Amino acid sequence: MMTEKETATEKIITDSMANPSPAKSMGEPGITPLSPSHTQNDTDQVPSGPSFVVVVAIDFGTTSSGYAYAFTKEPECIHTMRRWEGGDPGVSNQKTPTTILLTPDRKFHSFGYAARDFYHDLDPSESKQWLYLEKFKMKLHTTANLSIDTDLHAANGKRVKALDIFAYALAFFKEQALKELSDQTGGDFDNNDVRWVITVPAIWKMPAKQFMREAAYKSGLVSRENPEQLIIALEPEAASIYCRKLRLHQMVDLGTHTTQNGCSPTENVGSGMTQAKENVRRNRQSRTFLVENVIGELWAELEEGDRYVVVDCGGGTVDLTVHQIRLPEGHLKELYKASGGPYGSIGIDYEFEKLLCKIFGQDFIDQFKIKRPAAWVDLMIAFESRKRAAAPERTNPLNINLPFSFIDYYKKFRGHSVEHALRKSNVDFVKWSSQGMLRMSPDAMNSLFKPTIDHIIQHLTELFEKPEVSDIKFLFLVGGFAESLLLQQAVQDMLQGRSRIIIPHDVGLTILKGAVLFGLDPSIIKVRRSPLTYGVGVLNRFVEGKHPPEKLLVKDGTRWCTDVLDIFIAADQSVALGEMVKRSYTPAKPSQQVIVIHVYCSEKEKAGFISEPGVRKCGTLRLDVSGTESTAPRREIQTHMQFGDTEIRAMAVDVSTGRTVKASIDFLSH
Repeated sequence: MMTEKETATEKIITDSMANPSPAKSMGEPGITPLSPSHTQNDTDQVPSGPSFVVVVAIDFGTTSSGYAYAFTKEPECIHTMRRWEGGDPGVSNQKTPTTILLTPDRKFHSFGYAARDFYHDLDPSESKQWLYLEKFKMKLHTTANLSIDTDLHAANGKRVKALDIFAYALAFFKEQALKELSDQTGGDFDNNDVRWVITVPAIWKMPAKQFMREAAYKSGLVSRENPEQLIIALEPEAASIYCRKLRLHQMVDLGTHTTQNGCSPTENVGSGMTQAKENVRRNRQSRTFLVENVIGELWAELEEGDRYVVVDCGGGTVDLTVHQIRLPEGHLKELYKASGGPYGSIGIDYEFEKLLCKIFGQDFIDQFKIKRPAAWVDLMIAFESRKRAAAPERTNPLNINLPFSFIDYYKKFRGHSVEHALRKSNVDFVKWSSQGMLRMSPDAMNSLFKPTIDHIIQHLTELFEKPEVSDIKFLFLVGGFAESLLLQQAVQDMLQGRSRIIIPHDVGLTILKGAVLFGLDPSIIKVRRSPLTYGVGVLNRFVEGKHPPEKLLVKDGTRWCTDVLDIFIAADQSVALGEMVKRSYTPAKPSQQVIVIHVYCSEKEKAGFISEPGVRKCGTLRLDVSGTESTAPRREIQTHMQFGDTEIRAMAVDVSTGRTVKASIDFLSH
């Protein structure tokens, strides 16, 4: 089995957690490696799992959500969801607002336009009892220590469990999609025949991605026993997959010098988009998109090793991902770990709110939101449609309807009129129009966009300075916020022709369509970057001068160094999807009945000890070996970690008896 020389490199896994040197107080020893390197990186591919009849992708967005599907027998037909009731003037409604309404006794009432309209029609005294939530997805990104118990605040200030809200929303989508599939197929459609795909931002941390999966289990979308029925896809990856299929007539190319889509590039950015919107509007009647089973012309220009950037600009976050092409199959390889931040289009809504606070006073706005929540929602809807009309060349002002109850409540609150407030505020760009509207000059509107766009441009600039990100052929601008002409112009100015900017038509649905394609063939993404370092806590032979003295532990005459982190995979390392890393250990004490292995993770690439700041325990494997005899002189315990879509599965196997224990790495318990 092992030579004397090899046993000298033994390490022991410890059950240690606290600082600085907890192992000293430990009763049970752990386990030691069987071989010096004990790193076998077998890339066992994940089995493809059961076959599904249909793939349904849900784009659960910060501001709007929707689903699309394709039958596995006709993978080139992607159907987007049925039209929803409701809808706003000036806003295309392929997706529905991500808004949810619960009854006063906290039962699910409605989602989307239906929730918004019902809430709006409630009497103000009554609406205070109802729980209305919008833009709540950002909470998963911004909560530092997210857990299953994280709360959200409804519009009336009451707290609700985030997990319940996400589960209600997913259950709603499940019901809508199954209803539509049943109508299409003329019978009751079985949920077991569906492979579900949910998209999340690439920059989300692991707890947020796991939270989404937990919500899916709670909603009944899939069961814990059948985890592979749900794929958690990264938004920019989904966009990337769709962009491969783009034909020239399905996009706007901001960087060419030839006429395309019937307008020359020297014309204002907007004209290409207007044309694009027209095409989209014509195709809107049909909800089925034909994705030709060819690689688009654009993609055909890409060669082995070419790089491109996907900039996914959504409501809440902006994700930047750099991909590289691997031929012959054209698989995608993630070159640089996803970056970005909370710079989505809701940043503009916050700026508008700040502007209102400046004019009418923070105290009034805070009160108004609580006392007249439905009217506040109305005001933000009015702003939303004007926000979409902002453009670099615009000269005429934008008018925003102030709800009557705003004007009325302000007068009661302050004792003078809204008009008076506008006159005496030192905000030049906003005037009161005789029709009872806020009149904003184009400059005023553009200044609301500025902080958010500046963040995005700063991020892009930093990304393009990285050595891995040299000579980028294309920049795909996707996500709902990508429709903004101000953003397009800013990206163009920043790139100065360094790479071509491509905007797919119907850019808000790019991710949804790509997610369906991904569900039909998950093997398309081959290599990702690990967002974290993973390893297990071990003991090493103590080496004088090399190991810190406070980590010394003497046990049965052997000198050990405690708390060492034995790394399985490091942050930012390339990981093939489904890759399995295996290590072999043996119990330090042959009489040990239970073997405990702790899994740790850290955002740092190099972490030496489990007691370092930022290293946290994220899983435990307990293998009971009592009542079994090992035939080998030393019992072999194999530890495997498999890196899947967004989940990491760990497993320990007692080789002589075949006993196995599995654990999913848990990022949500503290």
